[in-house]
Amino acid sequence: MEDPTAPGRLRARHGGWLFAGACLVLAAATLAAVLVGPADLSPATVLGVLASKLPFGFHSHASALDAGIVWQIRAPRVVLAGIVGATLAMAGASYQGVFQNPLADPYLLGVAAGAGLGATLAVATIADPAAWAIDPVPLAAFLGALVAVALTYVLGRSGQRQRTTTSLILAGVAVGSFFTAIQTYTQQRNTPTLMAVYSWILGGLSTADWRQVELVAPYVAVCGAVLVASRRLLDVMAVGDEEADSLGVRAERVRLLVVVASTLATAAVVAVSGLVGFVGIIVPHTIRLVAGPTYRRILPLSILVGAAFLIAADIVARSVLPPAEVPLGVVTAFVGAPFFLVVLRQSRRAP
Repeated sequence: MEDPTAPGRLRARHGGWLFAGACLVLAAATLAAVLVGPADLSPATVLGVLASKLPFGFHSHASALDAGIVWQIRAPRVVLAGIVGATLAMAGASYQGVFQNPLADPYLLGVAAGAGLGATLAVATIADPAAWAIDPVPLAAFLGALVAVALTYVLGRSGQRQRTTTSLILAGVAVGSFFTAIQTYTQQRNTPTLMAVYSWILGGLSTADWRQVELVAPYVAVCGAVLVASRRLLDVMAVGDEEADSLGVRAERVRLLVVVASTLATAAVVAVSGLVGFVGIIVPHTIRLVAGPTYRRILPLSILVGAAFLIAADIVARSVLPPAEVPLGVVTAFVGAPFFLVVLRQSRRAP
């Protein structure tokens, strides 16, 4: 008869409690975010509007204005914050897995610099963005991020038959510096656009709507499915490329697949949220400390906790200085910068 207290069963039970706890934290953050706002709406009104959107025929007595505030302003912002937070945390965990570096984040290969340059060029050169069928700034940021990472891969592979972790990281640093230099020059040549550019760079969800949710959701869903399906391969990658190859896992192919999926998902959410830093470091590292080193837990838990973390950060961003908003990137930096220093110090002490 199998021992119910066997280590495997205990680990599975521990993982189940962690998953349930993460779901509760996400649900609490989501509910709080929907209830909090500058408009003085009662919890009954907010919950009534949300219940009216369910397929069970609930009827809400809220006015059209109150219903619009809840469903067209608060709800899409909360959903988009959850998507962005989940994606950045998931991508950060995936990067840390393939590069075997707890300080790796979703912007490692030039995503931030490329997106920033794309957004800057769009703001500086497009005279009438309203004339476009879609907002050109997120589109330009998305394309810029993809171009930067593609260039990183080309440079990281030049002169050698295989991409290595070191060459990719160094190429990402070089591409990021180059794109940042072009961005700075463009800003200096177009000083009237500085405020708009910096507003985007610092990150925020003040313009969130259901259209943006629909825009990024397909990218995040497909890339997220790829990354979650690769979580066991990331565990194998932890032993090193040569050992993984001997076990039948093509480390180079896994790295390429994970990096492409992580980068595409990151580029999509950055295009609508701006540059929100530290989420991809804070959340996966915290999950690793609590749940252990296996990516079978780290990735799913990072998705849930990352969504909850950014939803909570957005509550702070829009509540600290009403009616103005603190940039979302500033809020995450206040939490992330000290955390980053702690992780860096621990990594230096590690043998």
